[in-house]
Amino acid sequence: MIKTKNITFKYKKNGNHRFTFPDITLKDEENLLILGKSGIGKTTLLHLLAGLLKPVSGTIAIGFVDIHSLSPSQLDTFRGQHIGLVFQKNHAIQSLNVTENLESRLFFSRKAIDHVMINDLLEQLDLSDFKKSKVNELSEGQLQRLGIALSVIHNPQVILADEPTSSLDDENCKMVMDLLINQAKQNHANLIVITHDHRIKPLFSKAITL
Repeated sequence: MIKTKNITFKYKKNGNHRFTFPDITLKDEENLLILGKSGIGKTTLLHLLAGLLKPVSGTIAIGFVDIHSLSPSQLDTFRGQHIGLVFQKNHAIQSLNVTENLESRLFFSRKAIDHVMINDLLEQLDLSDFKKSKVNELSEGQLQRLGIALSVIHNPQVILADEPTSSLDDENCKMVMDLLINQAKQNHANLIVITHDHRIKPLFSKAITL
């Protein structure tokens, strides 16, 4: 469950412009598409939902936790355990192989390292043949699937994806969205995707435009 109310934000470097965001209410396992052109505040909203930025006003609740009422260390722990982030750019650890990256994600989430779960996830994402491959040995598509794996391996309550399809052709766009939606369903998680890519709008029953 996710609920936001009266969220506003402004950057210190541009204090004259204040972002005002629509309220969001998602029941368990509901997904949301957030559409908008560049510069409208999509990534800002995603970072607010992830607790990476703090709103000037308003509340953000995940489950029944007001995330911005937590101390910085509590918020770091909460984010690590309950939020999965799919970034536009690869954030895997270059010195580790695929399996080690997933092990480290579980370790920092304070979750038990389960190799059966890791292997199952790699098989679902067609990465089984690359368990021991270093990050720099992977193709762009494989890196994208590893990013999805890193975002869901710890069974988060919420998966937040930042422009996951904007640079993809139609075939790979469908593949990535199918993977994200299926992983959210398997994790009983909310999936929130921010994008300017209108191709994926039919995949969502709930959408807002900024």
